[in-house]
Amino acid sequence: MANSLTISIAQIAPTVGDIDGNVKKILAVREVAAQQDADLMILPELIVSGYPPEDLVLKPAYQRACRAAVEELAAMTSDDGPAMIVGAPWATTEQGGGQPFNAAILCADGKIAAVVYKTQLPNYGVFDEPRRYRAGKGLTPVTFKGIKLGLMICEDLWYPDAAAELAAQGAEILIAPHGSPFRVTAHAERYTVADARMEETGLPVIFVNQLGGQDELVFDGASFVRQPGGKGFQLPAFRQEILPTEWTRSNSGWACNTGPEATLPAEYSLIYQALVMGVRDYVNKNRFPGVVIGLSGGVDSALTAAIAVDALGPDRVRCIMMPSRYTASESHTDAEQCAELLGVSYESIAIEPAVDAFARMLEETFTGTTADTTEENIQSRIRGVLLMAISNKFGPMVLTTGNKSEMSVGYATLYGDMNGGYNPLKDVYKTDVFALCCWRNEHKPDDSFGPDGRVIPENIITKPPSAELREDQKDQDSLPPYDQLDDILRGFVEDELSVREIIAGANGRPAQDEEVVRRIQHLLYVAEYKRRQAPPGPKITVRNFGRDRRYPITNGFRDR
Repeated sequence: MANSLTISIAQIAPTVGDIDGNVKKILAVREVAAQQDADLMILPELIVSGYPPEDLVLKPAYQRACRAAVEELAAMTSDDGPAMIVGAPWATTEQGGGQPFNAAILCADGKIAAVVYKTQLPNYGVFDEPRRYRAGKGLTPVTFKGIKLGLMICEDLWYPDAAAELAAQGAEILIAPHGSPFRVTAHAERYTVADARMEETGLPVIFVNQLGGQDELVFDGASFVRQPGGKGFQLPAFRQEILPTEWTRSNSGWACNTGPEATLPAEYSLIYQALVMGVRDYVNKNRFPGVVIGLSGGVDSALTAAIAVDALGPDRVRCIMMPSRYTASESHTDAEQCAELLGVSYESIAIEPAVDAFARMLEETFTGTTADTTEENIQSRIRGVLLMAISNKFGPMVLTTGNKSEMSVGYATLYGDMNGGYNPLKDVYKTDVFALCCWRNEHKPDDSFGPDGRVIPENIITKPPSAELREDQKDQDSLPPYDQLDDILRGFVEDELSVREIIAGANGRPAQDEEVVRRIQHLLYVAEYKRRQAPPGPKITVRNFGRDRRYPITNGFRDR
């Protein structure tokens, strides 16, 4: 029975569906773990298939390919290198299709040494695992080098029963492979849960989390070790790492003596890095050569451009200014200066000829009517057509620039500024857009491809926001001030508060005007049909639109 153990934690980024590529990545990091003299390497939940594979996991051919990949990985452990704990969908040979298990598999000594099934299948927020997986029945420790390891896949850690069951059977270390998406509250929640299991069982906990962007979800890594009465160890967020932890046994049990000691950054740094990773992985994994952005001189497009440059590099970002008769001269100046600071390709294409052409085409049809939002939306849709034309001709994906505040209340134009393949700001409230602009002007992420220093002109941040679709237009002609709007929206969307609770200032929020609150509720509900047609974007809040908050389009309810 071993009295010391080196466990390498591998937080890496798989690609959903790329089973061969994921196997190559696993074997490559195993070589790193071997150089660290690791006895065991732990990888995240469903690392073989990529997480979350959604309904792809129900495809029998996919299940067979995942099982074959695990068997291949197991065979590789016949050398003197480290054993591995890998995650994969697991259809038993007698199962014959249907829902697989979500499994953690110990590969050691050239074979599959143990298979553990996830028992708790989450069915909330972004998760709907009961649709796709069978639940395991009970947990038993797996033995490695005479040590009893308590494997708990993701959600199993979040319930005390699983840890207690493993501890009662003699587990000595709790290991929790995870696919835990980033949200601003994630790290505190993970520590709270891990510490609860640690205190209940008296056992150390190894939390191993996935890395990388997958459609709307971003996985931040940030794996860690927590142990009773001892020092905790932390891996960095948003960075691939394969790092060793050194363990020894004493009369009081196993303890981690050395390991990584990263410090997690502050909130806006984490949010910004999540947005960068979301864009980078969506563009690269889907093999786009780059992106094209409508750069208006406003704060949303400027922040989107900065994120894109940090994610991809300036040579893969193309910015297009599309002025109309209503575009202020300072918007021209601001957009050009922003492009210059970011070092991106920049050009200006005036939309007025197209606006005039549409006016002539519709003149007879619109006879007897007055100009309204119809004409404003035509301008936005012309811009959308231009961006899509550039995308079709040259290949870059269009990044849209609408923020969560505007998407909440429908302050966006279908087939216009909502055109595109991905929206970095989809889950970012407007007040946070301003804060992130200020943060980026003072900081540069470590893995950024963008320039140092200020990248967004100060005037873009300080001037009143405007869509510039009519004379002297300002956003707050149509909307409450953004700090008020965002507070109301957070009450409705994040906290599911009632109208009366928001008016009264529940949960420590400021009291709000009843007429404004009821108007925002109405706008939030009627804009659902727009949001269903919006492109995906990275989740950073507790409740994003689409995966978390799933409201009906046809909805007659209004909270009275």
